[in-house]
This record gives sequence, C-alpha cells and structure tokens, in this order.
Amino acid sequence: MNNVSVFGASGFIGGRFCEMYQDQVIKLERSGYTPKSNQILYLISTIDNYNVHVDLHKDIDTNLTVLMNVLENIDRQDKDLVFNFVSSWFVYGKNDVVPFHEEKSICNPTGFYSITKRCAEQMLISFCETFDIKYRIFRLANVLGEGDTKISKKKNAAQYLIRQAVNGEDVSLYNGGTALRDYVYVDDICSAIMCCLDNAPVNEIINIGSGKPSKLSDVIDIAIKESNSTSKIVDISTPFFHKIVQVEHAYLDVSKLESYGFKTQYSMENIVKRLVSYYKK
Repeated sequence: MNNVSVFGASGFIGGRFCEMYQDQVIKLERSGYTPKSNQILYLISTIDNYNVHVDLHKDIDTNLTVLMNVLENIDRQDKDLVFNFVSSWFVYGKNDVVPFHEEKSICNPTGFYSITKRCAEQMLISFCETFDIKYRIFRLANVLGEGDTKISKKKNAAQYLIRQAVNGEDVSLYNGGTALRDYVYVDDICSAIMCCLDNAPVNEIINIGSGKPSKLSDVIDIAIKESNSTSKIVDISTPFFHKIVQVEHAYLDVSKLESYGFKTQYSMENIVKRLVSYYKK
C-alpha cells in the first residue's frame, strides 16, 4: 500500500495512528488541504454535540466546509485514489434496534455534531460517485485510551468518569449507568483502520468497534475496584439536552469488519485497567 496522507494527524486517534504506522504515513499540516498520496485518511472533526450552545457555525465549518476544501484539492483524475473518511456511531442516532448495522439500520442523527457527520458522509459519497472516486467510511464506536487530552463530560465521558473514580471523586451516572455502549481501545481502532486500508473493498461503510455492549456502571465499578478508590456511584436524572442528542443504548454490529480478518485485542476490562494505571501515575 502507498503511504497514507493523514488529515487530523494531531488529534487523539490520528496522532496514535501516525505513531503506530510512522513509516507509512504522511502527516498533513493543520491548514493544508492537499493530500500527498492517493491513500487519504481523513479525521478532521468536532468532538461533541455541545457546540450549539456557544457557536452555531462550528460543526458546519469544521465537519463540512473543511472537508469541501480538501475535496477541492484532490486529483479527480487519479483512479487509484481512495478517500477514507472517519465517522462516528453517532450518525445512527435515535435507533431502538441494536446493534447498529451498516445497511440494516436507518440513520437518524440528533445534535449538530451527529447531523453534520452524517451530512459529511452523504456529501462525500455524492462527490465520489460524481467523479468516479473510491471511498470508505469508518463509523467508530466509543474510543478510549491514554493520551486523550480532551476528555470531559461532553466528550469521552466514560474515560472522564474513570479518571474521577481514580481520583476518589464520587461518580454521577444518568439512570444509574444502565446505558449500553461499545468501548474500544485506541490501538484497536488504529489497527482496524489499517486492516481496512489493506483488505476492505472500496465504496463501503464499515463499523469499527468491539461489537460487545458494556454498561457504563460496570465500567466504573471496575475502575473503582482496580484503583482501590473510595468513590461512590451517584444516580442522577438525565438532563433535558442529553435526552435530545443521546440515545439509551448504542453498540455496533462488526461482522463486516471481522470478515476482513480483524478482531479487537483489548477487552473492556483490559481498557479500564490500563486507564486506571495511567491516571494513577
């Protein structure tokens, strides 16, 4: 495979991908819009649904306008070019049937982040079909791992709560933390992306996750136990905005990913133990 031009190489996932495959990547400058190879990995994105409260344009500018700037600068005559776009499980939105499947599940996103990510997918597909360009879309599960400097109650909340538990703070969970999520380690995400670049057919949407649902309360219980923490879980009611933009249960069908020869190496328990060790230091 040719070298991969990585847009978003300074982010959490992009940075780790470049570390793991440093001899196979070309890091693009943050302000650069022109790829330097015909394998493109695009990770530029906002990170949560809360920008609507402070900047109505941020999700549109970041998730759509920047993408259009890059598409304007690719070589439309290069028939070997493949545009690999990193998306999110959030595009499935309000779905009562889990796990989410690439073809069987309807996308019903809520929240500006989720809606613009789905819009970006559709615009990319339309562009690629118009100019006969190959693409892949990767919909990621909840990604956890050391080195994510932007965790908060809004983004990567599970990891934020794990850190609270390690620090001995009480952990507040909506409805007791019964929500099911698909947690996957960042190294597994990067390995899965590389597996798809090598093996997956083009013009496909591919879920990337563990395919194994975990209750958030179980995640925190493990963190408390592993860190010998005095933290307690506090059951709180779900805020109104959270009800608008979030779903109760969300995990992915990864049968397509596994058909390309990939399986995750890190269980939820492994991930929590690694993060506990990281935050204790």
